Amino acid sequence: MEQVQKRMAELRSQLHYHNYRYYVLDDPEITDQEYDALLRELMALEEQYPELITPDSPTQRVGHAPLEQFAAVRHTQPMLSLANAFDGEELAAFVDRIQRQVGREVEFVCELKIDGLAVSLDYENGMFVRGATRGDGYEGEDITLNLRTVRSIPLRLNQPVTVNVRGEVYMPRADFQRLNAERAAAGESLFANPRNAAAGSLRQLDPTITAGRRLDAFLYALNMAAGPATHSAALDLLRELGFRTNPHSRVCRGLGEIEAYVESWTAKRHELPYDIDGIVVKVNNLALQAQLGATARSPRWAVAYKFPPEQVVTKVLDIDVQVGRTGILTPLAHLEPVQVAGSTVSRATLHNADIVAQRDVRIGDYVVIQKAGDVIPEIVRSLPERRTGEEIPFTMPKHCPACGSEVVRVSGEAATRCVNPGCPAQRLERLIHFASRGAMDIEGLGPAVLEQLVAAQLVRSPADLYRLTKEDLLGLERFGEKSAQNLLSAIAASKDRPLGRLIFALGIRLVGAEVARELASHYSSIHQLAKAGAEELMSIPAIGEKIAQSVVEFFANPDNQRLIADLKEVGVSLEAAGDQQGEAPLAGLTFVVTGKLERFSRSEIEERLRQLGAAVTSSVSRKTDYVVAGEKAGSKLDRARELDVAVLSEGEFLNFLHDRGITLD
Repeated sequence: MEQVQKRMAELRSQLHYHNYRYYVLDDPEITDQEYDALLRELMALEEQYPELITPDSPTQRVGHAPLEQFAAVRHTQPMLSLANAFDGEELAAFVDRIQRQVGREVEFVCELKIDGLAVSLDYENGMFVRGATRGDGYEGEDITLNLRTVRSIPLRLNQPVTVNVRGEVYMPRADFQRLNAERAAAGESLFANPRNAAAGSLRQLDPTITAGRRLDAFLYALNMAAGPATHSAALDLLRELGFRTNPHSRVCRGLGEIEAYVESWTAKRHELPYDIDGIVVKVNNLALQAQLGATARSPRWAVAYKFPPEQVVTKVLDIDVQVGRTGILTPLAHLEPVQVAGSTVSRATLHNADIVAQRDVRIGDYVVIQKAGDVIPEIVRSLPERRTGEEIPFTMPKHCPACGSEVVRVSGEAATRCVNPGCPAQRLERLIHFASRGAMDIEGLGPAVLEQLVAAQLVRSPADLYRLTKEDLLGLERFGEKSAQNLLSAIAASKDRPLGRLIFALGIRLVGAEVARELASHYSSIHQLAKAGAEELMSIPAIGEKIAQSVVEFFANPDNQRLIADLKEVGVSLEAAGDQQGEAPLAGLTFVVTGKLERFSRSEIEERLRQLGAAVTSSVSRKTDYVVAGEKAGSKLDRARELDVAVLSEGEFLNFLHDRGITLD
């Protein structure tokens, strides 16, 4: 048995090494046949001695049972989005801002922006234990089993370290084309582009399907105790640990070197075997990154330069009008399908009547289209020189195409609106928004199912979702016992979503996910928020006059008041987690957490504070009661001292809680 264990350990070690040579370094030392022989020997031994199988064995990349659903994973550090620069002026402004703030020339790292799916990987003592999607930046989905099938992601590192690594999983173009050819031959729907294919593959409940998709990964960020001092050194360490990093990153000094890098890859990007949609420019010094900090949405020390969009010509076949959840009528152009920036485009929004007039777009016109940021299709201009005289000018309808009500356009606004609150199109769009992933996140309740529920007159408002029965669902097309029960379970689970998600789900005009989270950090319940006046709301740093007025108008509307009452009646939580548990020992207090803490991450402390009833904000103001400051707290600590706000070290903060009978788990 000792000899068997020794041989299995040798085989695992050899296979890990040759995986690293092949998938990370792209420099194999043995033939595929030799590799397969080693793998077959290990598989035979594991079959004979299953009790000796280890989690990091190369045989364990595939073969796990399908999952019923993905579990949620809370990120220890937020996975923020990057701010964008769309031209040279915006890129220069970013570099200038950084260097003015720092007071000296700053070293940057430029990297290719891989067009894939962002992931977070956790390793404990060198072993891969967890992998998650970005999700909303604070909470993602546990896709560990699927990530284990990506062969360029090591199951065991070259050193026994505990780290969190961030990166991008993508599908090479050749594998994307192969996959779509196979799907076409099987009569299945095609993926629009490699990014969609990668995202769809990683969110398969059956890991064996993911394993057949030939995904790859580049890793670009490292979070660990006592890590390197610079981002470029962190990339070197990632490679030493066994991760695959992109070989084209470069340290740049000054705007001129950055511009040369950007210009070079703008011209060469189509030569790569994978898609990129821009260049990421980051401050190299990690201490300086911490000093510069982040907004609620993006780090201040990095920017994503987006390539100039690819433009093509196609024909407008028709223009119809869609009605959104707030009643806005949006012209939508139907186009002759055309390939743009890696995917087929057949529709493009025209936004409003003014845009249609400014760009002089008519039904039958040939138009130039592009993808804004390489993502959203838009019509840039029409080509009047190619007109035949048969083109039809577009005019906005005088009545809502969904309900027939007269539409209005308020003076000074570009939007044309249907003001009928009972409009079926608005009702459906509000329900779609309510159930969406960023809001109440009700698995399985997509637009098609909601259309069925509305058409069957089973659902008119969000509260009706919680009154559905299995018998209601079984009467609908394509619903069986199991699918009906799964949907009811998903709806029931959404009753306890965080307060910020509920605020966002209500669809208050101008209130996006970030603003909703900010409101939830200041108010412990929907009822408390509903009582707030515009002036009080505007005292919150993220809330301006228009947002404040929109919130006040929403809660003053009798229909919305009835909706809140109905949601309470069906059991939807209208309070923050701390109040739900009857524990709000810190209610009325406002905290800001900043700097590097030793025992807890900032997000862990912020989440616990919210559970205890406190408001947690991202900026220091005169309304802040306490600032919890770790190492390198930076400008927020300076602002607290300037305003004479109480500052607590991590130890003082824990004593503060202890004195109130509170401990952090």
